[in-house]
Amino acid sequence: MHKKLLRSILLVMSMLMASGCGIIDMIYLPPAEDTAQEIFEAANDAMSEKNYVRAVELYNKLHDTYPFSPYTIDAELSLGDAYFLDEEYELASESYKDFESLHPRHEAIPYVLYQTGMSLLKQFRSIDRATTELQEAYDYFNRLHQMYPDSPYAKGAEEHMITCRKLMAEHELYIADVFWHMKKYGPAWHRYEFIVKNFQDVPEVAEHAKEKSLAAYHYYKEEQAKETRQKRQGSWREWFKWL
Repeated sequence: MHKKLLRSILLVMSMLMASGCGIIDMIYLPPAEDTAQEIFEAANDAMSEKNYVRAVELYNKLHDTYPFSPYTIDAELSLGDAYFLDEEYELASESYKDFESLHPRHEAIPYVLYQTGMSLLKQFRSIDRATTELQEAYDYFNRLHQMYPDSPYAKGAEEHMITCRKLMAEHELYIADVFWHMKKYGPAWHRYEFIVKNFQDVPEVAEHAKEKSLAAYHYYKEEQAKETRQKRQGSWREWFKWL
């Protein structure tokens, strides 16, 4: 009888201890890490919900936690898309550039080149600003057009190349016009001539620049002639004073 009682007590104690360990584990042990697939799916869900900040966070987490996962490459590409859709164009262009650098033979490279160009193009604000991003965007679109002419993105790239060139020409025209309005006809003439020589593919701007170039040159020569006369008159005055 005593043996049965002792056996029952020991059994109850062992059950309580086992249960207690489970409770302790639940309280003190860290939760299990999300798998790469779970993080990737959560990031894609965030993209679907247009929560791009959350998507960026999760794509970066996947990259940092599971750098060799088969989901990581897709996450690196989607990271650029998340930045782009969130209108963070500078970060988007850098992400797309990183992807091309890491995976130069990936099948998505035509898309990556196109999106890099678009990210750079969208960084351009107005014709009174520098055109560095425009030129770089043009170069990416041109690469896509040259390397992947059969890509579904090639036609769009060609159209955006025209846009880039037009905006660059308008920027140069803006600067030339600033010199014109300041009556600095020499610099204005040189700038108009630069447009005529380098932007024949933007005929409406090139033709206007040609007309303004002729006028600027005329005024520039008049200024030079006036300065020459003034110098001569000044020399004669000095000579008469000496007499």
